[in-house]
Amino acid sequence: MGYKVAVVGATGNVGREMLNILAERAFPADEVVALASRRSMGQEVSYGDATLKVKALDQYDFSDTDIALMSAGGDASKEWSPKIGAQGCVVIDNSSAFRYDSDVPLIVPEVNPDAISGFSKKNIIANPNCSTAQLVVALKPLHDKAKIRRVVVSTYQSVSGAGKEGMDELDRQTKALYSLQDVKVQKFSKRIAFNLIPHIDVFMEDGFTKEEWKMVAETKKMLDPAIKLTATCVRVPVFIGHSESVNIEFENPISADEARDILRSAPGCAVIDKREPGGYATPHEAAGEDPTYISRIREDITVENGLAMWVVADNLRKGAALNAIQIAELLVKRGLITAKKKAA
Repeated sequence: MGYKVAVVGATGNVGREMLNILAERAFPADEVVALASRRSMGQEVSYGDATLKVKALDQYDFSDTDIALMSAGGDASKEWSPKIGAQGCVVIDNSSAFRYDSDVPLIVPEVNPDAISGFSKKNIIANPNCSTAQLVVALKPLHDKAKIRRVVVSTYQSVSGAGKEGMDELDRQTKALYSLQDVKVQKFSKRIAFNLIPHIDVFMEDGFTKEEWKMVAETKKMLDPAIKLTATCVRVPVFIGHSESVNIEFENPISADEARDILRSAPGCAVIDKREPGGYATPHEAAGEDPTYISRIREDITVENGLAMWVVADNLRKGAALNAIQIAELLVKRGLITAKKKAA
């Protein structure tokens, strides 16, 4: 018997990617339902070879649905996730609404799969921030080997992390510049075309942004609360794929060669690290791919037991949709969820 799965926010970038990945990975679903707000009702979205008509979230009964993949934003999740969970449907939420709730597991399956067992308290499982997801996939196997003390990370995050509006703005501004027209700034705080913006999410009192704080809090929750981490998050004019420059200080010795070998055999990781022009991964190659790519692995001689590396992944996949579906697969694999009934 297969499962009944609802994708909430099915018309958005991540929602559409969730539908694609459910089909690609042949998730054991007898029925998949596309949900969104009323203004999207009746739109059509693709699920493998099938076409689904979008239904309204506020008119849908979740009592016979097994899994809800939520990608409708934090406000919608705060309102709907507890209601959906109360109907016995497990919510896998892509927003930040429940990531820091002690009763809600925050999961990257390659990193902390055992933490998933706590989902039954609220029937909600949180997906991490896109920039954190790829980081911890790369950090986990190295932490297991040599114990991480401190991480300094600078991110180079694509506009798709800001949704369709962010992608549209980069497209419009680029076309305007090439046609010598005025550039309009709407979604971002400054022009994004041919520019970099060191500002993602709101500013906090200490001068860091909420995006930077998320990376700290989520790494501690999923990997190790003793790890010290500082981040600088930058929006860049790339459509898909987040990149990160990562500097790590370890408690125990670890060489670049050891790290390379460890990461080559680690789940979810792909090492592309030739010390020659083009011997590294970029967002262009990562787009549409599942792994977290690690390149430029080298020893940092300015600190004892230090390494530096470059980490790239498709933020719509590993940073969001793929990770959510891997969580659903983990629920099934561990027998933590059973189908309520044969879907219609």
